[in-house]
Amino acid sequence: MSATISPPPLRAVPFRAPTARLALKSEGGFRGSAELDGAWWPRSRDLPSELSALADVLDPLWGRITRMAVNPHPWPNLPPTIFVNGHVVRVGWFTAALDPHAIFLLSFTTGPWNLLVIPPETGAASAARLMAAASADAGPPMTATALMTAARCASPGTGKDGSGGAFASHVPDQQHAIGM
Repeated sequence: MSATISPPPLRAVPFRAPTARLALKSEGGFRGSAELDGAWWPRSRDLPSELSALADVLDPLWGRITRMAVNPHPWPNLPPTIFVNGHVVRVGWFTAALDPHAIFLLSFTTGPWNLLVIPPETGAASAARLMAAASADAGPPMTATALMTAARCASPGTGKDGSGGAFASHVPDQQHAIGM
């Protein structure tokens, strides 16, 4: 008799979104309410789904993200809480007090963090320059809006992705970029 070997049954594997596109300053810790700790380039404006990929990277580095604050202008869907990787993140939104180009994250372990949010429709070359500038350890501190304004002013007429010379001098030798 010959035995028939059958393959193992197929099993469903949950789909995971790609890793967050993120660049962080090498020195951690909160430096000021408006000073940037790095940059995040989400793939869409769907904050509930994008936050999960961001937390995948930041939770092990900074501790569990428990609260966040954003300006609601760039985000079409802002629920009061978002379920992220097995825990709840409370969402606060403030139109006047928060920079529309930033996200403010809180962790009980390490405190608050402020990240530049690069619009998802930004071209790769411009996003890379913005991420490098926001995560550079040298140079004067810049707010998210100041950085975005400087990028727009420095790269007019350079094409859809703004691939002109904006921030070329700010690219650090060693960048802490994740998922680019």
